[in-house]
Amino acid sequence: MSNGGSGGGAAGARAAVAEKGLGLSQQLMCVLLALVFRRRGVCLVVPIVYICGMLYMGSWSLEGSSAGGRGGGGVVVERVPPGSVYRSPQVFEKLWPHMEKDWNHSTNALMNTWHRKPHHRWKPCVNENKSLAGYSDLPKSNGFLIIEANGGLNQQRISICDVVAVAAMLNATLVIPIFHLNSVWRDTSKFGDIFDEEFFIYTLRNNVRIIKELPEDVLQQFDNNISNIVNLRVKAWSSSTHYRQKVLPRLLELGAVRIAPFSNRLAHAVPSHIQGLRCLANYEALRFSQSIRTLAEKMVDRMVRKSSRHGGKYVSVHLRFEEDMVAFSCCIYDGGEEEKREMDIAREKSWRGKFKKKVIDPRAVRRDGKCPLTPLEVGMMLRGMGFDNTTSVYVASGKIYKEEKYMAPLRQLFPLLETKDTLASNEELAPFEGHLSRLAALDYTVCRHSEVFVTTQGGNFPHFLMGHRRYLYGGHAKTIKPDKRKLALLFDNPNIRWENFKHQMREMLRSNDMKGTETRKSSSSLYTFPMPDCMCKQEDANNEDGNSGVVI
Repeated sequence: MSNGGSGGGAAGARAAVAEKGLGLSQQLMCVLLALVFRRRGVCLVVPIVYICGMLYMGSWSLEGSSAGGRGGGGVVVERVPPGSVYRSPQVFEKLWPHMEKDWNHSTNALMNTWHRKPHHRWKPCVNENKSLAGYSDLPKSNGFLIIEANGGLNQQRISICDVVAVAAMLNATLVIPIFHLNSVWRDTSKFGDIFDEEFFIYTLRNNVRIIKELPEDVLQQFDNNISNIVNLRVKAWSSSTHYRQKVLPRLLELGAVRIAPFSNRLAHAVPSHIQGLRCLANYEALRFSQSIRTLAEKMVDRMVRKSSRHGGKYVSVHLRFEEDMVAFSCCIYDGGEEEKREMDIAREKSWRGKFKKKVIDPRAVRRDGKCPLTPLEVGMMLRGMGFDNTTSVYVASGKIYKEEKYMAPLRQLFPLLETKDTLASNEELAPFEGHLSRLAALDYTVCRHSEVFVTTQGGNFPHFLMGHRRYLYGGHAKTIKPDKRKLALLFDNPNIRWENFKHQMREMLRSNDMKGTETRKSSSSLYTFPMPDCMCKQEDANNEDGNSGVVI
């Protein structure tokens, strides 16, 4: 072939570069490839253009070999596995016209989301456990037990319920737990600000002796300073045997002991009567304070009225797309250098150099389904599952990262979207401002009453809520816990067809329906899986969604 033919190959590569709009490093790579094979003939035009196209589409990457694409190293052509890149906006652009056409041709999934079988129905039986285990005259106390509950709302809830079980095990008098001021939550609320203290003490009166404060004469023995009381270091997930053999002798010796921190300090697997006390504490004794219940009930009522088109049914979403959550994940979205700079600042502010010591590949995190779902991704998933734009949606969250940008498409998909800031007035929310645990309690209550609950990123909030919903709704969590690895693949495919996407989402919804009545495994928590420890198989299959009158 003449030189004119090989020159055509270079020209073809340059044309591809111009058309695709590649970056500088990618342009150089394409031109180098053309020059290297200059004399190999015109047939090389096609593969060169193909390579440039793959670079543009993101299937190949011209990055250093270090994880995350932020290190140095030699230039390599790297194949990026599917599911590695955030392309959800491109997928939305492709699917949006089909969503608009499709919604009025199908039945809203809200009306027939769950299909429970009669033999899978359960009913709460904590009251039966209480009557069997309870007794009016408690034996003489072995001493006073003081604990410090740390973390956010539901981490504190774990500590409270676990210490009730421990106090009964030790025959100790439990002092109402002290709440540790968490560096992240920064909430100064005390037990009585969040939970109904009197109701808690009364409900547990037949099982555990509980007092609000350490008696003055006992406190004087420790120079009026609780910090002078011996703090026993108990390992996480300690067995009931450990408490009887190690903690009880010290309690009998000293008359009062502290365990601080007291977070996850009791094993999942304990004797059934101890599990029964956990159930009693969580599902019966712990209800929110009067101020929280009053506003929460108003918010639920408003949400039901706004959902009248579908019989008061609505979807609630626990959306974890706050700045600290995005930063902690190390995932990359579509904010470019500005996003990178903001995330670096957020990580340094909250974790002080911790991430500089780690090598994290954001693409691997995304493929593994560990990236927080964006509001857009949640919206596309729900529309694919069959929830149309007449669905009322409640979003429970903190302050969303770049809220105006990221919430706009979710509002476009679901115009009937509410948050605590839209359901409650500024005057109603004023007493709760600056108290994240109390605000979380409002979200918890509205989500508890929804027909469908969607969890997007794990954590104690959805785990407790799933358990509570199982306890109240016949054993079914009525929860969508998406397969985020599958979503990563689907959202990384701008060429996906609407019918295929819908099929994948309907299958995901069906899978969640089938898993709704899972029972607890030995390594699992009864706060998420209350069956069979806190619930019994229901004989009357015709009893619909009855609950035990539990108040939260």
